[in-house]
Amino acid sequence: QVQLVESGGGLVQPGGSLRLSCAASGSLFSIATMGWYRQAPGKQRELVATITSGGRTNYAGSVKGRFTISRDNAKNTVYLQMNSLKPEDTAVYYCNANLGVMDYWGRGTLVTVSS
Repeated sequence: QVQLVESGGGLVQPGGSLRLSCAASGSLFSIATMGWYRQAPGKQRELVATITSGGRTNYAGSVKGRFTISRDNAKNTVYLQMNSLKPEDTAVYYCNANLGVMDYWGRGTLVTVSS
């Protein structure tokens, strides 16, 4: 069992930055592929970024060069540094832990980009 708790969302102006954190419970964090997904109002949930247990990263084209995913296995935490934020980045951001046969989700944190 893995429990995920996101934090760090909020209101930010266009061009600003935020860092999201996802704290995971359980002993399986270090072997999980961790990811951030987002869901904007009226849209489907979409991949933002993932990071494997070995540190390999993958990004959606819309955030590449602006967002950075990282993990600290000692702290059981994954981060999403978001820079140069745009209004279209407004969404609920969800943390995901993928263990192959099992998939875990956090409850999400709202990011609003608006002037």
